[in-house]
Amino acid sequence: MSKDPFTITIHMVSSLDGIIAKPDNSVAWFETKDHYEKGVSEPDTQEFLKNIDCYVMGSRTYEHALELSRNYGWAYGEVPTFVLSHRNLPVERPNVKIFNGDLTKLVDENLKPNYNNVWMVGGAALAKAFILQKLAHEIRMTVLPIILGEGLHFFDHIGQEQALHLKEVTPYKSGMVELWYEIRK
Repeated sequence: MSKDPFTITIHMVSSLDGIIAKPDNSVAWFETKDHYEKGVSEPDTQEFLKNIDCYVMGSRTYEHALELSRNYGWAYGEVPTFVLSHRNLPVERPNVKIFNGDLTKLVDENLKPNYNNVWMVGGAALAKAFILQKLAHEIRMTVLPIILGEGLHFFDHIGQEQALHLKEVTPYKSGMVELWYEIRK
């Protein structure tokens, strides 16, 4: 039986103007009231998440996820999660590990030997680092039907051109659109 290929997917949810976080970190804009008749129904999230072996996130995303978990529960379940930080952060779950070091070392020594489907789920600085160091394989960006006007941009000052190959586009009945790109090496 062959092993699935190792893949790091950068996943981000953004507004149409490329903003991934409002200045106050509120997430109410994630709820869309739009309806697109030609769209498909949202996938079964719980079934889809079973395919993810591991999550990687930056410290600010982790802190925001911890804050949200107090009202909504921990969004990443029992899946191993690496948080990249130089700070001493609280670890409230046994499946969360804080990593302070080189991204290539993280990938080669911790991720590749143990996981197949790794999702980098935030934030913008970490996504930029994965792209610039050529460690990511895919970008899956869900664009919500809203223009926020200000906040943290997904691809802010990335500083280099990066060729992509469109793998799939999925419009949903909610008005969200998922763009799935392969990162060209």
